[in-house]
Amino acid sequence: TIIKTAQTGKIGDGKVFVLDVDQAVRVRTGETNDDAL
Repeated sequence: TIIKTAQTGKIGDGKVFVLDVDQAVRVRTGETNDDAL
């Protein structure tokens, strides 16, 4: 996972924000939501 790979235990490790995704867009085709995935 990102946490296991990025965590050093030192100052500067940063934060990961987990948010709900309301919409996805495939830029190349303009497809949206399930079609974009």
